[in-house]
Amino acid sequence: MPDLLLELFSEEIPARMQARARDDLRRLVTDGLVEAGLTYASAGAFSTPRRLVLTLDGLSARSRPQREERKGPRADAPEAALEGFLRATGLRRDQLDLRDEKKGQVWFAVVEKPGRPAAAIVAAVVDQVIRSFPWPKSMRWGSGSLRWVRPLHSILCLLSDEGGAEVVPLEVDGIAAGNTTAGHRFMAPARFAVSSFDDYRARLRRAFVVLDPAEREAQIWHDATTAAFAQGLEVVPDAALLAEVAGLVEWPVVLMGSIGADFLGLPPEVLQTSMKEHQKFFSVRNPGTGRIERFVTVANRETADHGATILAGNQKVLAARLSDAKFFWENDLRVVHDVGLEGMAAGLADVTFHNKLGTEAERVQRIAALAREIAPMVGASPDLAEQAAKVCKADLQSAMVGEFPELQGTMGSYYALDQGLDPAIARACKEHRSPLGPSDDVPTDPVSVAVALADKIDTLTGFWITHFESDWDDDEDMDLGTRNNPDQPTGSKDPFALRRAALGVVRLLLTNAVRVNLIPHFYSVSQTIIPNTPASLYQGSTEIKRGKYSEINADFERLKAASPRGVAMSHWLFDAATGQSLLAFLHDRLKVFLRDQGIRHDVIDACLAMPGKDDLTLLVKRAEALSAVLKTEDGANLLAGFKRANNILTQAEEKDGVEYSYGADPKFAETDSERALFTALDQAEATITPALRTEDFATAMAAMAALRAPIDAFFTDVQVNSDNPVLRRNRLNLLHRIRSVCGQVADLTKIEG
Repeated sequence: MPDLLLELFSEEIPARMQARARDDLRRLVTDGLVEAGLTYASAGAFSTPRRLVLTLDGLSARSRPQREERKGPRADAPEAALEGFLRATGLRRDQLDLRDEKKGQVWFAVVEKPGRPAAAIVAAVVDQVIRSFPWPKSMRWGSGSLRWVRPLHSILCLLSDEGGAEVVPLEVDGIAAGNTTAGHRFMAPARFAVSSFDDYRARLRRAFVVLDPAEREAQIWHDATTAAFAQGLEVVPDAALLAEVAGLVEWPVVLMGSIGADFLGLPPEVLQTSMKEHQKFFSVRNPGTGRIERFVTVANRETADHGATILAGNQKVLAARLSDAKFFWENDLRVVHDVGLEGMAAGLADVTFHNKLGTEAERVQRIAALAREIAPMVGASPDLAEQAAKVCKADLQSAMVGEFPELQGTMGSYYALDQGLDPAIARACKEHRSPLGPSDDVPTDPVSVAVALADKIDTLTGFWITHFESDWDDDEDMDLGTRNNPDQPTGSKDPFALRRAALGVVRLLLTNAVRVNLIPHFYSVSQTIIPNTPASLYQGSTEIKRGKYSEINADFERLKAASPRGVAMSHWLFDAATGQSLLAFLHDRLKVFLRDQGIRHDVIDACLAMPGKDDLTLLVKRAEALSAVLKTEDGANLLAGFKRANNILTQAEEKDGVEYSYGADPKFAETDSERALFTALDQAEATITPALRTEDFATAMAAMAALRAPIDAFFTDVQVNSDNPVLRRNRLNLLHRIRSVCGQVADLTKIEG
């Protein structure tokens, strides 16, 4: 069984595209080969700046013959049908079989395809892959029609086994496949022949090319950390930068340079960001002081002067970059000294956040009001939370953030400390946008939590309001299932990062065990976006059935007549739907977050049916207790017994047209197991009710699970649908008690299985 070696040699491939290109090459080629009837044992894909490489071990030498039977038209079908069948199969009429079927004779075609050699299949598949490769961006060059990320110079395509190697006969846009490649562009540019993947890899290393990007990463990190350790320093970890730099070099040579003394006073984040973004340098810091003192750069070649000339050039360019950063830093500090952070933020009044949500300054005022409202619930000072919110976005007007947007918040914290503000305010400036992703750290300082929650709730509520305002037709009922708005996330599109904001709210609340009902805060934000929201309407019935607002047309007509059109319509829409819709969106993010922690979505659904579902911490506490009970034998068996009781009761109520919800009396019990179930339900209810009142869900769930044995015994000994109507009614009412007692804890009908 031969091995395949494929190399596509080109000009430099952008580092950011290499990982995906490796995966695409392996997937497209292997899928094509398997579809054509070949098999293989293992596959590996590699890349350097100038080459994409695929190797397959144990490729089958040829595809297996295929025999396919295809059923055609009936013998008495029109001639045109038979001619079409012949064209589709490529056969003649005398090559068809006429077979007897139940409904008459039918034409059958037996199509036999002989096996094909691997070389022919590989040539066809590789040709197709190269011509249709899914580069994010590609180009044409010269007079050819081929598109590639950068000009493609050569194709190496070999099939090798114990008998030797053969070049796959392949030509793409005038580039014929061969058995040669080139080494390092400067250190070993001559082309050389190879005979197998092992030979190829070894010869590349002798030609100063490290083929495996993971090996290049490991070598860079080892050499960089070793050099830093030798001087009592440490390299700041940066996995993304390490992967990018490994994609820029074929023969990594680590060099350490120094930072000018004039720049050592800059904040470490400024030095690190400037060196990373502009120069692709690693930062080297003093572990004792935390100050960035040196840098590591990675050259793509060895030099006679051991990199001295390269370092000198890099340090010259770096000095120019850091001079700009120093100017921005000093200029921003002068502004803060002159007008303070709130003065710096004054320019936000001229920056539009969203055409329906006002300016950044108006948004800051909303966040400040909401942060003050939330502060007592998270243990923060309302005054500090409000003050922090008012300055948390001031650095958007700073020269430094204008140059380095990724430093938003970080620079605000430095400016706040320089102004002498409370350290909690400085932390809130830095942390108010966190968490930005599922692995980002979650703020725990109370002021930071208050401002971060306010920021995200304002974003979510604001865009939900624009959604429900955007295309309302007051002559028609609004159907949530058919509405579309570009601001709201759909599929993979999320232009305002609302999923990230929702997950941020979830993580902030759960990590800090914050007890807060979200719906009133949604209302608070809506009131500041469009004033004079009638709270009485907000507190009224807003249930939406089947996606329609069928229950509140009268309220809408009353409100529309009493208020200006814009305010009335906007707030009728908010009060009717926005809060519940937004809460459902947060619940979806919560389910995704908890799934990784082993809590199933149906367990969350069972708890969502209970009161207090806009308190996510309470909701999760209930769900965790229910999840734990369902994992026990008693919990699983109780669920089965509950569903049996619920099914019998539901069927009886549908059949009889009545609701069996009152009157279960133990005096009508005939058996010991029936009487025991009455007693068990009384005991469970006596435990569950006070436990739920104190939010002791573990006790409530345990009491519910204890019903497993008496329910099992009841169904074993008792026939519910007795011929005696009195006994039947009493037993159905008893089943209702099972449903109502368990229903105090969670809606077990939502649990699957």
